[in-house]
Amino acid sequence: MQNKPIAEQEIGKLLLKETQAYAETSMCRRKALLHYFGEDYKEDSCGNCDNCRKPKKHIEAKELLCAVIETVLALKEKFKPEYVVTVLLGIRTDEVVSYGHDQLECFGSGNDEKASMWNAVIRQAIIGKFLTRDIETYGQLKVTSAGKRFLNNPKTFNIVVEYDEDELEDDDTTEIKGAGASAAADEELYNMLKDLRKKVAKKLELPPYVIFQDPSLEAMATTYPITIEELQNIPGVGAGKARRYGEEFCALIKRHVDENEIVRPEDLRVRTVANKSKIKVSIIQAIDRKIALDDLAQGNHMEFEELLDELETIVASGTSINIDYFLEEVMDPDSIEEIYDFFKQEESSDIEAAFREFGQDYSENEIRLVRIKFLSEVAN
Repeated sequence: MQNKPIAEQEIGKLLLKETQAYAETSMCRRKALLHYFGEDYKEDSCGNCDNCRKPKKHIEAKELLCAVIETVLALKEKFKPEYVVTVLLGIRTDEVVSYGHDQLECFGSGNDEKASMWNAVIRQAIIGKFLTRDIETYGQLKVTSAGKRFLNNPKTFNIVVEYDEDELEDDDTTEIKGAGASAAADEELYNMLKDLRKKVAKKLELPPYVIFQDPSLEAMATTYPITIEELQNIPGVGAGKARRYGEEFCALIKRHVDENEIVRPEDLRVRTVANKSKIKVSIIQAIDRKIALDDLAQGNHMEFEELLDELETIVASGTSINIDYFLEEVMDPDSIEEIYDFFKQEESSDIEAAFREFGQDYSENEIRLVRIKFLSEVAN
């Protein structure tokens, strides 16, 4: 199926972004890790992780959070964090222009802040449950009921200032990371990996750091890679080192995971994403087989309008679909062309404007179907 690899790639990208966010965050790692598994940690600090032992600067970000929430809502809650940041910074990418989002009032409203600041606000707003990332749509941002209440009645929202590249160049790296202290989530495994590294280094007559450096061992003791493919995604490892030295390390991690019945972040996230995205993947595959959309809706126990919602979400996430086979059955070519040309000439793909223009001539479903075709062909 043509689009199945695309869905798998999107899931993979989401997993990598989740891991990157955990590695880069300056907030309490225990709080971040428990949130990843769907649990709440009520305290602001665990007092044990590297970030809590070396506390970072806090700032008031009430207005920044309001700006993020307003932008997510203006974008109809159909875009990922990177796109939201792009709009806030006022960057006219081809995608932004094609959707007409450079005409929004929020476009460029945050260009006085760095992208790293907006990313920090979004990450910590997710943990604060003002925003959520919808894994069914591969990470699109949604505003929670708490986020809407916050927008109507803003209160104090302190965030931890996260590092950017300029700060890392200026600061003493050893001081930032906390010399002599491990940031690993699993200290027992970390110590076992250090012992194995020492053993391998002695056998090969190499310095231990040549095998794997401490930050790489810390990452292994946090994400539990058990295959060479997973290991080569660890920072500082790569494909070459993974192949040369990785087999014994993967075997050790796997034994530790099995003996302690550890649920790895990778297993949990892949399983959750796979389950929740199953309906979208099945829809894409059915369209590849040119199954009539009304039959597809019925087969999935949906109203036709609900199927259109799913199709709009799929297209908004960046996946192209071809529904010409169905459109040509239910609409004449001139009607399709008229609506298509309207979206091509409009400054935005706003569905409401199309309803006002064609409400008397075409049904809402017909307009939505042509808009899906337009966005799939032009925006993706």
